[in-house]
Amino acid sequence: MILKNLLEEVKYEGSNKDLDLNLDIANLAYHTDDVVDGSMFIAIKGLVTDGHKYISVAKEKGAVAVMVEEYTEDDILQIKFSNIREAMADIAQVFYNYPEKEMYKIGITATNGKTTTSFMTNAILREAGIKTGIIGTVEISYDDVLIPSLLTTPESVEMQKHMRGMIEHGIKDLVMEVSSSGMESLRVRNINYDIVTFNNFSREHIDQHGSFEKYWESKSSLIRNAKEDAVAILNMDEEKISTLVNETKAKVLTYSLDNQDYDFGIENLDISTGIANYDFVVNRDIELKDRTIKKGKFNVQLNIAGYSSVMNSVVAIIIGLVRGIDSEVIVRSLKKFGGVERRFEMIYNHDFKIIDDHFANMRNIEVTLSTLMNMDYNNLKMVYGIRGNRGLTLNGENAEAMCIWLKKLGVNRILATSSVDTVGPKDTVSSDEYDIFMKIMGEADIEIDYHDRLDETVKQALSEVNDGDILLLAGCQGIDPAGRMALEFLAEGKDEDTRKIILDPIKDRVC
Repeated sequence: MILKNLLEEVKYEGSNKDLDLNLDIANLAYHTDDVVDGSMFIAIKGLVTDGHKYISVAKEKGAVAVMVEEYTEDDILQIKFSNIREAMADIAQVFYNYPEKEMYKIGITATNGKTTTSFMTNAILREAGIKTGIIGTVEISYDDVLIPSLLTTPESVEMQKHMRGMIEHGIKDLVMEVSSSGMESLRVRNINYDIVTFNNFSREHIDQHGSFEKYWESKSSLIRNAKEDAVAILNMDEEKISTLVNETKAKVLTYSLDNQDYDFGIENLDISTGIANYDFVVNRDIELKDRTIKKGKFNVQLNIAGYSSVMNSVVAIIIGLVRGIDSEVIVRSLKKFGGVERRFEMIYNHDFKIIDDHFANMRNIEVTLSTLMNMDYNNLKMVYGIRGNRGLTLNGENAEAMCIWLKKLGVNRILATSSVDTVGPKDTVSSDEYDIFMKIMGEADIEIDYHDRLDETVKQALSEVNDGDILLLAGCQGIDPAGRMALEFLAEGKDEDTRKIILDPIKDRVC
């Protein structure tokens, strides 16, 4: 695409050389690894480094122009913008020929459960015969394309590129997890969603955003900025989310798991086995621009464990109904849905159970441990991965929530780890994070059997678990490989058929 076309609808402040508007731009890249001949390099000032430092590298690799916020001494055409992320998003949509205009887009946000909700939604749409693409924490996938995700919400260049790729594969429905950082850093700028949801909200990413208020501001912008002909689905059990009802131009649909005062609700919930069965209720006729959702109810039987699965499924059902999918198709889809890795995932269910859970924050902890309160088992054994680079507030709150629920469950000892053998540099547990966790657990008289290494912790836990027990692998980032480790340890020395049975739940795992 020639430079003139790229710049026609984008404001820029100037350039360090005369602009050749007929310059052919073959590629957009904000990382030098992605630069090829004819690229325009985008120099982003990030949290870790400044792209302006790598302009010379980009030039050597074939870049013919650079987008900058400030000029450097590098001898290459530099085009200056006041806000590089805004400009990157605007130019990316032009370069990929406005793909969002050709797609039906579903944006899902929450502190917890975005991934499971998006995968459930995706399963419902596919059961209805709709070709879909999905962008989220675990993967970017469509048709025969599957790319493990680096970010929950990709940078705007990748976002536009993948959307165009989906369209070229005949896909028009996109299900997307929308993170607070994705919204704050303008990765989803220019994407006008047809359905947006806000499922729950609690403390997370506070250090990244600077304050709880700024985190809320970023998170809630998905609803506040929704277009007039969009549908916004809001959880009225969450006081803060309920305040958004009158702060959006979108048509608002409301739900509650606690009462029938809103558009949608549930009745007759049974979660005694860990896997839920409930009645989904439409409390009134709901008029949409192209259809009416009729008042009534239908039974839902899930195939995955946990109360969080109930909460996530309710949102997925509402999305399906808004999209015009019959309740019979939705019910059939959820009964077959096998879950998402590390979301209250029962990866071993033989003489004892192993549940692998993305135990991220207070909300996760409360939902997961309250679910265990309703399950039948002998003893609960738990491995917890302390969260690195999340600050004292989050780690302190997590510890406090765990103490409350562990006491209710009659658990006074757990295993904990910093996962030094598996954690990445950006998620390393600091001494202060370790200290606050140990201090709070100690004050609650919860004994901690601590190991630096995850593999040692998992081996210790397996040596202690007995018939009828539950082993809970709880945590994020560094503890992600714990489930694989546990099953591989259990499979050691077994015959090939037994090994296959044990390892089957993790055969398709990304982590």
